[in-house]
Amino acid sequence: MNHLQKEKSPYLQQHADNPVEWYPWCDEAFEKAKNENKPVFLSIGYATCHWCHVMAHESFEDEDVAEKMNREFVNIKVDREERPDIDHTYMTICQMLTGRGGWPLTIIMTPDKEPFFGATYIPKNSRHQMIGMMDLIPQIGKVWKQEPERIKQSVEKIKEGFGKSLELGRSDQPFNDDAIKQAKTALRNQFDEVHGGFGGSPKFPSPHNLLFLMTYQKAQNIDSDEREEITQMVEKTCREMRLGGIWDHIGGGFHRYSTDEKWLLPHFEKMLYDQATLLLTYSEAWKISGNELFKTTCYQLLDYINEQLTSNEGGLYSAEDADSEGEEGKFYVWTSDELKEILPPDQFSLFCDLYQIKEEGNFKDEATHQLTGKNVPHLKKSVTEFAIESDLDPETVNKVVQKSINSLKEAREKRVRPQLDDKILTDWNGLMMVALATAGSVFKDDRFTEKSKQIAAFLKTHCFTDDHKLLHRYKDGEAGINGMADDYAFTIWGLIELYQTTFDADYLQSAINLHQTFTSNFWDDEHGGFHFTPEDGEELLGRQKEIYDGAIPSSNSVAALNAFRLARLTGNTNLEEQSDGILNTFAKSIHDAPAGYTFALITPLLMQSNPIEVVITCKQRNSTVDKIINYLQSQDRFRISIVLKTEENAKQLKEISPFSETFPVEDQIAVYICKNFTCETPVYSLEDVKSVFE
Repeated sequence: MNHLQKEKSPYLQQHADNPVEWYPWCDEAFEKAKNENKPVFLSIGYATCHWCHVMAHESFEDEDVAEKMNREFVNIKVDREERPDIDHTYMTICQMLTGRGGWPLTIIMTPDKEPFFGATYIPKNSRHQMIGMMDLIPQIGKVWKQEPERIKQSVEKIKEGFGKSLELGRSDQPFNDDAIKQAKTALRNQFDEVHGGFGGSPKFPSPHNLLFLMTYQKAQNIDSDEREEITQMVEKTCREMRLGGIWDHIGGGFHRYSTDEKWLLPHFEKMLYDQATLLLTYSEAWKISGNELFKTTCYQLLDYINEQLTSNEGGLYSAEDADSEGEEGKFYVWTSDELKEILPPDQFSLFCDLYQIKEEGNFKDEATHQLTGKNVPHLKKSVTEFAIESDLDPETVNKVVQKSINSLKEAREKRVRPQLDDKILTDWNGLMMVALATAGSVFKDDRFTEKSKQIAAFLKTHCFTDDHKLLHRYKDGEAGINGMADDYAFTIWGLIELYQTTFDADYLQSAINLHQTFTSNFWDDEHGGFHFTPEDGEELLGRQKEIYDGAIPSSNSVAALNAFRLARLTGNTNLEEQSDGILNTFAKSIHDAPAGYTFALITPLLMQSNPIEVVITCKQRNSTVDKIINYLQSQDRFRISIVLKTEENAKQLKEISPFSETFPVEDQIAVYICKNFTCETPVYSLEDVKSVFE
C-alpha cells in the first residue's frame, strides 16, 4: 500500500493514490530496503512543478511502471520545500553525475542512503537517446542483483566526488573587494539592453542582481555616468518584467520565470519567495527612479498576497501551481473569442490594442513553434503612456482598463484554479517579512508594515520554540521539521527590518536570540561559515554550506548581512568579525565567479561605504522624531543603522545594545550620528540632521 496518506505536504498528497508503494523519508523505508535487499528509488519534487506532474502522470500513475518499481525498489517521495537538506545533498549528486539538475529529481541509492544513479525527468518509454522507466527499472534491478561490486565502485566514486563539494567554504585566501567591481562588470556585459534582465532565454528575475546594483550605485565612488547606467539597467529590467507576461495582469503576482528573452511567455507557477524578493526590489527601485509603475506594482503585490496566499492564521502559503486541468497556464491564457464574450465592444477593442491580444494568439508553442490561438496579456508600454500617445485622457483610460480587468478577473475565477500549495514555510515567510517591512518604510504605509508584523506574530506563535529554535514547516495546525539555515537567516533578516521600520525593541531582541542559536548550532568552528543543517540534524553524506545566490539569496550571504547589521545595532564587534569571516570563508568561490554571489557582495559594499549608526533619544516618540526617522530611512536603509531610545525602552535597550546606555534621554530630542566608530556631537533638529548628510 501507499504510505503517503497521512503526510502534510501537498506534494506528497498528490501521490497518495499512486499505485507506486511510496514511503515518505523515514527509517521504516530504509529498514525495509535493508531487510529485502533492495535499492531505494528516491523521487524529489514539489507541488507546483510542471515536469513533476508530467512524470507522475506518465509513470507513477501507470500500473505497469508501478508494478516494476514496487518489485525492484523501495520507493520514497520527498517534497524539496519541506526537506531542502535532502534535496541539496542529492541535487549535488545529480549535477555531479549528469552536469545538470532540476525537478523531478530521481536518485537510486543503497539502503544506507548512498547514491549510485541520478537523473531528473525520466519518460515512461525510452526515446531520443533518453532511457525510459520501463527499460531503466529492470536494468537497475539486474545490476543490483548480479553486479554488486559495480554498484559499490559507483558509490565510492560518487562519495569521493561529493566529499570534494564539502570543501566549499574552506578558503585559505582573504576576501578581496575587487570581486565587487568584477561582478558589476559581468552584469553589465550580460545585460539585455533591448528587453532588460541578464542573459537570454530562459530568463529569471534574479532580484538579488538588481539589489546589488542599487547598493553598488549608492556605495561605490562612481561618476554620474556610471550611476546613470546602473539606474537605467535596474529601471529597464523592472519595467520590462512588469509590462511583460511574467506579470499576471489580471490577478497580480509574478510567475516563476520567462521561457523566452522578452518576458512574454512565463512558466506559470507563482512562488511566495519570488513575490517577496520582487516586492523588496520594486520598493527599492521606486526609491531610485520615482517610477509610479513600480509603486503600483508593490501595492498590487500586496493585494495578491492578501487575496491568494494568506492563511486564516496569518502565515503565508508557499505557491500556486502552473497547471490546472492537466494543462500548464490554462487558468491564465485567453482566446480572442473568450475576451469578446466578456467585454463590451469598446472595452474589448481597447484591451486588445493595449494588451497585444491577437486572434491567432500572441505566442508560439515551445515544441511546435506554431501560434496557439491563446494569448498571454502583456503590455508594450504602460496604460498611461498608451493613453498619452493615443491622445486619450489617461485617467479615463485607466478607469476603463481597470473595469475590464475586474470583469476578466471575475470571469477567470469561474475557471478551475491552479492548486494552492498551502504549507507555510518559515524561510519564505521570513523573506516576505523583509519585503513588507521595507515597503512599509519606503512608502510610509502601515498596510505593508502590519502585514509584516502579522507574519512575525504567526511565526513566533507557531514556528518558534521556547529555546529560540525554529521549525521549518507549518501545515494543518501542526509545525514540524527542524529549522535549517535559510529559516534562521531569512527570519533574522525579517526581524531586523521590522525593527528598523517600527523600532519595537522586541523584534531586535528576537533577532539577536535567533542569531545566537543559529551560531551555536550551525557555525563551522574550524573553517567558518554556516552549515545548512544543525549539528544535531540528519547528516546524510555530509554537512553542506550554501553561498551561491540562486533563485533566492543563500543563507550565508544573508547571514553575512545580518551579522553586520546586528553588529552596528548592538555594538557587538564580534558579530562584525563573524560577517568578515563568512566572506573570507567563501572568498575563493566568490572570486572565481563574482556574478554568482551578488547578494553576498552587498555586505562588503556596505562595509566600504562608511556605514553610519544613528541613536535618537527622546522622552517619547512623536511627529518630530518620525520626520527625522523618515529622512534617515530615505537615505540608505542598509547603510544607516538607527536605534531609537525612549524612556519606555531604555532598560530593554541597555540589555540588547549596551552602548546605548551612554546616550541620555533628556527633555530635548537628540540625534547622535556615529561614523568610523566615533560619535559626533549631538544635533537637535531635522535641519541639522540634513546638514550632516547633504
